[in-house]
Amino acid sequence: MKKIVSELHNILNENQISTNDTILELHSKDESYHIPSLPDIVVFPDNSEQVSQIVKLANDNKVPVQPFGMGTSLEGHVIPYDHGITVDFSQMNKIIEIKEKDFLVKIEPGVTRTQLNKELKKYGLFFPVDPGADATLGGMAATNASGTLSVKYGTMRDNVRDMEVVLADGTTIHTGTLAAKSSSGYHLNGLFVGSEGTLGCITELTLKIFGIPEVISAARATFKTVDDAVEAVVAVLQAGIPIGRIEIVDETSVRQVNQFRDSNYKEVPTLFLEFHGNEAGLKQDIAFTEEIFKDFNCLDIQFETDTAARNQLWDARHNLAYAYIHSYPGRKMMVTDVCLPISELAGAIHHARTVVDQLGLPGGITGHVGDGNYHIILMIDMNDPQEVEKSMNLNEQIVEYALARGGTCTGEHGVGTGKRKYQEKEHGEALKVMEKIKQVLDPNSILNPNKILKSN
Repeated sequence: MKKIVSELHNILNENQISTNDTILELHSKDESYHIPSLPDIVVFPDNSEQVSQIVKLANDNKVPVQPFGMGTSLEGHVIPYDHGITVDFSQMNKIIEIKEKDFLVKIEPGVTRTQLNKELKKYGLFFPVDPGADATLGGMAATNASGTLSVKYGTMRDNVRDMEVVLADGTTIHTGTLAAKSSSGYHLNGLFVGSEGTLGCITELTLKIFGIPEVISAARATFKTVDDAVEAVVAVLQAGIPIGRIEIVDETSVRQVNQFRDSNYKEVPTLFLEFHGNEAGLKQDIAFTEEIFKDFNCLDIQFETDTAARNQLWDARHNLAYAYIHSYPGRKMMVTDVCLPISELAGAIHHARTVVDQLGLPGGITGHVGDGNYHIILMIDMNDPQEVEKSMNLNEQIVEYALARGGTCTGEHGVGTGKRKYQEKEHGEALKVMEKIKQVLDPNSILNPNKILKSN
C-alpha cells in the first residue's frame, strides 16, 4: 500500500490522508453488531474531482474502495472487510443551492439531515426522510433510508431527483435531471439509490423538499390487541386520511419504557400518530380518525398540537431504544428490519413476539406500521456465543416469515453483509441481472466489495 499512499499524495493534501490507528479504528465499524475490520487508508476528499482521481487510482491498482458517511449504518455496509481505501465524505458537506421555487435542494453527500433542515427552515421548508440517526444524506441515499415519515413522504428513492456519481473507472455521471418527471432512458436514480456504494460513489445530490406544515398534531392511542391496532391503521389509510407518521410499540416495549422512565403508560399495544396539514383540515382528520378507532376497540386516544406536549406524547416511542440500552449495560443492541404487505403485519408481529419469547432474549417490537415495516430491538451479550447464535436464529426466522408472505428482508436498513445471504431467495433470477449490472459497472469489483452481492 506504500505505492498507493505515495500516489494519493499527488491527489490530496497531507491532512486528507490518514493511516493513523485511531482514524482507521473509527472507520472499521458502523453501529451494528457486525465484527469490525480496519481499512488500510482513510482519505478525506473535498470535491468530486478528487473522488474521481482516488477511485481511478484504486481501480487501476485493484484496491477496494468503501464510501463512508457517519458510520450510522446497521448492516455492516461501511465495514472494510477487504481493507483498502475508505473514502470519508465528511469534508464534502456544503449545501450548494436551495431552489425554493422548484422545491429542490442541491447538496454534497456529507451534509447531514439535521444540518440541511436547519438551513431549510429559514425558507419554511424541510426534508422529510428521517431514519432516526443524524446520518449524512449521501449515506441515506446509498441505503435507501426512510423512517417514520415515509408513510406520507416516501423513502430516499422517492425524494432523489438527481445525483452526481463517480463510477469505478473514475467517470462522473448524472443520474437524473431537475424536472419533476421524465420518460427518457433507464431510471438510474432508482438503480444507484440503495446500491450501498457498490456501483459508484455519490458526490452530489438534488433532493425534493417540502413546505413545513401549517399545523402538526400528535396522538397516542392504545388498543386491546396488536390486531386491533393494525386493523385500525389499515382503516385510516383506506379512508385517505393524510397521516404524517404512524408507529406501533408493543406492550413489552411500553413496559420497558415505564421501568426506564418511571412512567405509568398503559402496557398495551400503542399507536403513535402525527397529522400534518392546515387547522381546518386537521380538525376533520382527527375527528374522522377517532371515529374509525372506536370501531377497533381503541381504549384511549390523546391529541396535542403544542410542540412540547407533542414530544411528551411521543415520549415512549422516542425513548424506546434508550430504555433498552440503558437497562441492559454490557449488551449490544441489534435491530432487525423486515417489511411486509400491511395485511400481513399483525401476524408478523405476533410471530416475532413468540420467537423472541421462545429464545429468552430481552427485546421489544416497534414499527412504521403505515408501510408494513417493523423492527425488533434485541439486547445481546456479544461475549456469549449461545446468545449470538440465538439472535441470528431469530433474524433468520423473521426474514423467512416475511419472504414467505411477499415481503422483503430489509425495509430500510439495507443489505450490507448482514442480509446478503437472503438475496437469492428474495430476488430469484433477478439477482443474476443485478450481478451483471455490477460486473459491467465495476468489473474489478473494487467498489464496496462483498456488500449486497458476493464479489467474484
